[in-house]
Parts: sequence; structure tokens; C-alpha cells
Amino acid sequence: MNLPNKLTVIRIVLTPVFLFLFTARFIPHNYIFSLIIFVAASFTDFADGKIARSKGLVTNFGKIADPIADKILTTAVLLCFMQMNMCSIWVILIVLAREFTVSAIRIVAASQGAVIPANIFGKIKTASQMTFSILLLLCIAVSNELQFEIPYLSDASAVLMWLIAVLTLVSGIIYIKDSAKVIDFSK
Repeated sequence: MNLPNKLTVIRIVLTPVFLFLFTARFIPHNYIFSLIIFVAASFTDFADGKIARSKGLVTNFGKIADPIADKILTTAVLLCFMQMNMCSIWVILIVLAREFTVSAIRIVAASQGAVIPANIFGKIKTASQMTFSILLLLCIAVSNELQFEIPYLSDASAVLMWLIAVLTLVSGIIYIKDSAKVIDFSK
């Protein structure tokens, strides 16, 4: 297994660690630790793609596993936000519906001998999800550490989450449109 694929697997392994730390309120500074783990996991997404492309280490495993690792990580953080009433269940439904649809298309493509990698819109969607999540996790950690409620945090969270939903929806529509050029949906 090459380095980019190892980084993808590390992102998958870090996700339950993040989730545990975020929900383990009995651990002092749990939000800070969960933020650090989330940032590290998010960094592996940036690093694995950059290394794979620059060193010619792009593999079919990476094309499939990398977006799955992203989905696992970003879904975990959205569920944490939902638990804190910082994310609407409708946002999560939009995100999951897009992710399942794209995964189904990838499976159909693979059965026809094609691999459809993530496009730029999917990368923007994932980068936005991770960036916005880091900002909100940072606010939660600071708020918790300082015992200070950040004004308008729930409003800011709602705006960021709906922006994620819109980006997710747009990237999904573009992916479906582009996939029609590569695979035969009548089979």
C-alpha cells in the first residue's frame, strides 16, 4: 500500500477517535482534542491527493477509498453538530443523499469497467465541509474552554451548514450529469 492510500486509511481510523473525543465530555479539554484530531484527519485528505498526483501514485483504491474516507469523516462531524443543535437534520439528509447517490454511480461505473474520480466540485464541497467544520469546532472548543457563549454561533452554524448543503447538492448534480458521459445507465 502506497503512502497516499495509507493516509486515506489513517483518516478512516481517526474518525472514530474524533467522534469518541468529541462526545467524551468526561475527558478534560475533549473539544480541543477532538479539534486536533479532526484537523489532522482533514490534513490527510489534502496530503494524500497532493502526494498521489505529484508522485504518480494514483490508484483505483485511492479513487474509491479517498472519497469514502471523506464521507465518513464529514458525516461524523455533521452528526456531532446535529447533536449540539448546530446542524439541521435536513442538511444531513441532503449530504447523505448526495453521497449515497454518488457512491451508487461509482459502483455502477466499476461494474462497467470505469472509475469516476472526484471532480473539482466534489473537492470544493469536501474542502468547504472540512474548513467550516474546523471553524465551528474551534468555536466550540474556545467557548467550552473559556466558559463563554459565542454570540450568534448557532446562526453562523446554520448559515455554514446550509452553504454546505447547497455546495453538496450542486456537486452531486454535476457528478450525475458528468457520469452519464461515462457509464450506461440502461444496463
